[in-house]
Amino acid sequence: MKYINIQSRSVPALGFGTWQLRGDTCIDSVADAIEIGYRHIDTAQMYENEEAVGKAIAMSGVPRDELFVTTKLGLGELTPDSVRRTTCQSLDRLRLKYVDLLLIHWPDESVPLDETIGAMNALRDEGMIRHVGVSNFTPTLVDEAAQHAQLFCNQVEYHPLLSQARMREKARSMGFMLTAYSPLARGNAFDKPVIKELAKAHNKHPAQIVLRWLIQQEHVAAIPRASSSHHRRSNFDIFNFELDDDQMRRISELGGDQRLIDPEWAPAWER
Repeated sequence: MKYINIQSRSVPALGFGTWQLRGDTCIDSVADAIEIGYRHIDTAQMYENEEAVGKAIAMSGVPRDELFVTTKLGLGELTPDSVRRTTCQSLDRLRLKYVDLLLIHWPDESVPLDETIGAMNALRDEGMIRHVGVSNFTPTLVDEAAQHAQLFCNQVEYHPLLSQARMREKARSMGFMLTAYSPLARGNAFDKPVIKELAKAHNKHPAQIVLRWLIQQEHVAAIPRASSSHHRRSNFDIFNFELDDDQMRRISELGGDQRLIDPEWAPAWER
């Protein structure tokens, strides 16, 4: 496993995403991921699977301090009272005394950021969460949020077909983690000539090339979801090779604006 150091905390650079996994499928998937070696688990109130994730974590027998667990506040749950209430509910469902990282899942201009983050800061001070972060925040919104807390993370869609150059620079300069969701772009990058060429050169699957490209970047983590054990194991098999500087550059040059996740409540995206 490769770890990245964020504000004196070591975080596994490769995590396991659980979006769209529910019930027994989620329990089995998370349990299998932990058995494979994943130690960074990502969930959210909106995913409606925290209970399943918690059961899998409890079943694993892995010491709590070896896991990095993230959850996210749901839409419409950003007032101070809702932040506290729903976080307590998340902890109950997850069977945990604390989560390592609590994120605002989506920005909501109807609730002042200082109120939401103030409530998150209080939970951190009480030991219910370890770190405060955001998700799907634009560079401008990151600057606003950073006025109220030292942000640990911004979780955003990031893959070879969606440049996050501005956000990566903010992560570097401000010292927070950029966590890439949908890191494989639903396979849309796999047929790109440079990806196919490097997969052949390293005797790896294109998905492994993309994930390796992500985690080799400073301050970047990736949380691919995989519904089969074969793909979970394949995604985890990226620590026995490296991409050189030229190979990293060539993949980065694919960067464009192919955004896959853009719900009606999303912010006005910035380039």
